[in-house]
Amino acid sequence: MSSTFAAWVEGLRLRTLPAAIAPIPVGLGAAWTVAPVHWGRAALALVVALALQIGVNFANDYSDGIRGSDSARQGPARLVASGAATPAAVRGAAFAAFAVACIAGAALSWLSGHPWLMAVGAAAVLAGWCYTGGPRPYGYMGWGEVGVFVFFGLVAVLGTQYTQLSAATAPAVLGACGIGLLACAILMANNLRDLAADSKAGKRTAAVILGDRRARTVYQAELLAAFACAGAIAIWNPRALAALILLPPAIRLIGPVGRGAKGEDLVAVLRSTGQIELGYGLILGVALALG
Repeated sequence: MSSTFAAWVEGLRLRTLPAAIAPIPVGLGAAWTVAPVHWGRAALALVVALALQIGVNFANDYSDGIRGSDSARQGPARLVASGAATPAAVRGAAFAAFAVACIAGAALSWLSGHPWLMAVGAAAVLAGWCYTGGPRPYGYMGWGEVGVFVFFGLVAVLGTQYTQLSAATAPAVLGACGIGLLACAILMANNLRDLAADSKAGKRTAAVILGDRRARTVYQAELLAAFACAGAIAIWNPRALAALILLPPAIRLIGPVGRGAKGEDLVAVLRSTGQIELGYGLILGVALALG
């Protein structure tokens, strides 16, 4: 069985990487409000975030592939399910990415003077693997959004700030909630797209548990709540309102989802939601830094 470079690039799922990048500028901007940024630590935080996301992508590819739950999905082909790579190779890629995250995270924890943060990193790796891996994957029990909100929202943003300042501020907490909500919206759009296939495969995502109509309502609420968080940050820093420039394109996504978009239309929604999260993180990060 052979695999091509293009198939491995597809397996990286580059469209998911904005969810890893977006938290970093928010954490750095919140830190910069108080003190100059340590750019070496910032770079390590970005490496940790990207390596974790890539590790999660490969881990999901492997675990879903060996369970057969990817056989009828509507999105891009997966490495294991399509036969483009062996399960062992994909599992090895996941472990390699997680190893990079652990090494960079250990260095970041040491340089920030908080070695105990390595335990938080270990929890993030474990959560990434157990999302679809292990005997009782929590992503199959409707808890996927909780894991995403905690690790790609709260931990990513507040961890970035904490390794800079040894403190977390209220604007950073609200920014972390906004980023986490947008990451959850990405996952909800993904699971809406795969709802029928996941239900048939016994994969009880939040979308499957809620049902089509309510899952769409939750997606819409997550988008709007993220911008409410930006509005709340304006209590401390009015420049945070600049993030509302992305509210009109977010509202344009709410319409198709509410009207029952499926298949390729939801793939476009998924891609646009990722772009909105990245823009939200960059704009909010700059606004916080200028504050």
